Amino acid sequence: MTPELDTSTIAVLVILAVLALLALVAWARQRRSVSERLQQRFGPEYTRAVHDLGSREKAEAELLARQRRVARLHIKPLAPADAAHYANEWKQLQGRFVDSPRGALVEADRLVRELMLQRGYPMGDFERRAADISVDHPAVVDHYRVAHDIVLRDQREATDTEDLRKALVHYRALFDELLEVAPDTRHHTTRHMEARS
Repeated sequence: MTPELDTSTIAVLVILAVLALLALVAWARQRRSVSERLQQRFGPEYTRAVHDLGSREKAEAELLARQRRVARLHIKPLAPADAAHYANEWKQLQGRFVDSPRGALVEADRLVRELMLQRGYPMGDFERRAADISVDHPAVVDHYRVAHDIVLRDQREATDTEDLRKALVHYRALFDELLEVAPDTRHHTTRHMEARS
């Protein structure tokens, strides 16, 4: 072999090694960027997923799958009249808590499910509902889990009135978050037109 050929081969190998290293660095940056975005979007839910699934890679794959699944749903805000109806129902059930804590809790669970359905969330099993909620409402999904756990314990008669009150408070946090009202586009259009005049 000639020295020139050896130098050419070495140069090609060095270039390939540099390209491989650059590709690895780009992949690591992208991976870190995905991780950071997921951590920011999901907050404590990210940490929970890592803990429950045992690794960051599995947790991130699950969270990305949730995002894709929820993106295919038709989640929509409520019409103002529907939001007022739900808010009124919640106010009434809170008023009945003193006389019937268990009845109010059952009603709160029903009302939250009904509100979720109205917004466009599917009513699969609880874990799927919580996972779907976590995509757009990660700050309150844990409230939903705690309330659900108390309801399950209550079915075994293992709760007291204070537990039921706590469950209602947890349901209320989720309920308030889901009570998103669609903007009144007629009012917005009128104001926009007035501003242009």
